[in-house]
Amino acid sequence: MAGAYAELVRVPNLFTAPPDVILGAALAAAAGIGAEPSPLRVGGLAAASTLLYAGGTTLNDAFDAPIDARERPDRPIPSGRVSRRAAFELGAAFLLVPVGVAFVVAGRPAAVAAGLVAAAIVAYDGLLKGSAAGFLAMGATRGLNVVLGTTAAGSVVLESPIRILPVPAVVTGYIAAVTFMAARETEGGSRGAVAVAAGGAIAAVLAVGWSLVGGEPSGLEAVLAIAFVAAFGWWVGRPLRAAYADPVPSTVGPAVGACVLGLVLLDAAFASVVGVGWGVAAGVFLVPAVGLSRAFDVT
Repeated sequence: MAGAYAELVRVPNLFTAPPDVILGAALAAAAGIGAEPSPLRVGGLAAASTLLYAGGTTLNDAFDAPIDARERPDRPIPSGRVSRRAAFELGAAFLLVPVGVAFVVAGRPAAVAAGLVAAAIVAYDGLLKGSAAGFLAMGATRGLNVVLGTTAAGSVVLESPIRILPVPAVVTGYIAAVTFMAARETEGGSRGAVAVAAGGAIAAVLAVGWSLVGGEPSGLEAVLAIAFVAAFGWWVGRPLRAAYADPVPSTVGPAVGACVLGLVLLDAAFASVVGVGWGVAAGVFLVPAVGLSRAFDVT
């Protein structure tokens, strides 16, 4: 039973959520506005973010149960290991509880940000999936997750939007592109979808380069950021190349999974521009994510 619920929430993917929050806190610290992000606030918001992700994956499978019964009958709901009703109830709880956690940890701005993440999740899972708006909604869940991290320092997004929002926008675009590819995972045969995801990854790499030029990091920070973004390019580049060469479910699926886990490296690259500690704190989450991906599916 525990294994079924672990599959439902995509356990490996849960470890990709805290790096978003850590990146957001790093951006807030770099802006120099508001309170200094404390470990307690960042940790609490990371926990809220993880619950939000679990709610998103759970509701995704609950809404998709009829489709999965045809295309993925081994998933927890169509296989009968988890009831659809239980999935809806659990997913709703996973979205409501973190809003309260965020409020307790970092006040009203954090609760608002967590609520926006939850709203984007519901919009994608229940209303917009498969459409252009849906791809953007999925991307927005991760971009807003970064914004959630900035609330560890208060309402810095409202006080310094130009300095804060470009990075969440890059994360949004990257995940939207990956979601576009993922929507065609079971079909195969779409090199265009793989090319869109590759374009999103290339744009993200270029954005890290731009942040290095404009951010004036120290030598060590620059080296670490370059190392992380190079690792990101290698991590997603190999499976994307394989999927483009032969776009079938057996290659597209792993490419989607690699791109999802690769977000940890992208977050770490951006965070490293702000500080070595921020980058390492984000990047370390790749270890449990990859380890658990050997036992549980990422997509």
